[in-house]
Amino acid sequence: MSNSKGVIFDLDGVIVDTAKFHFLAWRKLANDLGFDITETQNEELKGVSRVKSLEIILGWGGVTLTEDEFMEQMAMKNDNYLSYISGMTKSDILPGVSEIIDFLKENDIPIALGSASKNARNILEKVGLYQSFDAIVDGNDVSKAKPNPEVFLIAADQLNVDPENCVVFEDSVAGIQAANLAKMTSIGIGEEAVLNEADHVYTDFTEIEIDFIKKLVTK
Repeated sequence: MSNSKGVIFDLDGVIVDTAKFHFLAWRKLANDLGFDITETQNEELKGVSRVKSLEIILGWGGVTLTEDEFMEQMAMKNDNYLSYISGMTKSDILPGVSEIIDFLKENDIPIALGSASKNARNILEKVGLYQSFDAIVDGNDVSKAKPNPEVFLIAADQLNVDPENCVVFEDSVAGIQAANLAKMTSIGIGEEAVLNEADHVYTDFTEIEIDFIKKLVTK
């Protein structure tokens, strides 16, 4: 097999699902302030910055905070989130992901992580995948959020692979748009109705045949 191709994975919703931990942390914050939030409400926070998320939640609860209190709650939320992800293990890797990564490594296809998460390296260590990646680009390495393609272009550069020879696995519309702007092959993981801008869409990795991966990385 040729190694002229490279594969880039997003983290949250692709390799692991940390959305549940964000929900638990936001819910604890709300409970501490005297109200509750639902999982349905939490869906509205996906892809929204931490500052904006807190503003939305405070609106739901009808709570007003001073600037200092606001910053304190932001820090507490992050501390709680970090405490939740500290217990992550290999069992938190989403189904089918390890098999695809193993196939790519066995066939010398370089792989990178391209994630907005500033906790990406920590999470990869926890689930035992840190050493599998040839390059890791996360929220600490970029200044522009998806759909800007910066994170993927940096990852391609670190893999020493031309952007048009990269395949990206993403679960968000902004991530798919970023991959497309970078002229990379985009694979959506999730609902086709939502990720219809992707070149290919699968509900999850268990639906992806190894033959399909083989074709992608040998074209």
